[in-house]
Amino acid sequence: MLRITNFVLIFSLVFAGSWLVAPTLQAAGAVNQETVTLDVKNMTCAMCPITVRKALEKVPGVIKAEAKYEGNGVGWAKVTFDPAKVGVEALTKATANAGYPSTLKTP
Repeated sequence: MLRITNFVLIFSLVFAGSWLVAPTLQAAGAVNQETVTLDVKNMTCAMCPITVRKALEKVPGVIKAEAKYEGNGVGWAKVTFDPAKVGVEALTKATANAGYPSTLKTP
């Protein structure tokens, strides 16, 4: 019984510690993030957003990418990235190289 209790205690401490470290790093400014939405052209099916997302995820500095096909050849991509490592121009170039030209969505 003592072994199981020790395991549970150690397991709890490890996970509690990981929950404390991540917010501390973000609060300290260790992770600089910016999020933009791109208008994406040439999308024709439900598979197109997967190609766009994967192309964006390969760009160094991209933290998260998601894309959606809206119909009639258009869609969008929402990209979270580190602006110290990558800019919007590199993001639009990545989608264009994948066959889907994009522009920064204006509000």
